[in-house]
Amino acid sequence: MVTKYIERVQTGIRLEKRLLKVLKGLAEYHDLSLGDLLEGILLHVFEGKLPFKRKSLKKIAELKKVYNLDLTSADSHKLSERP
Repeated sequence: MVTKYIERVQTGIRLEKRLLKVLKGLAEYHDLSLGDLLEGILLHVFEGKLPFKRKSLKKIAELKKVYNLDLTSADSHKLSERP
């Protein structure tokens, strides 16, 4: 395996609260940092690949129930914050 050296930057992104809780829970489940999980998701998606296998999807469904996350991909460009 060839090591690829990268440069990471700190960023200040805003995410929906329950979505972030699910992501943090999934990162913990996989023993990854949140940043490493997001990098992995994005690298898969940028290549048109699914980032999760059946076991992870099951865990995501469990975490969504725990954190009452009812958003779907259909909601992705229709979200707005309360004033």
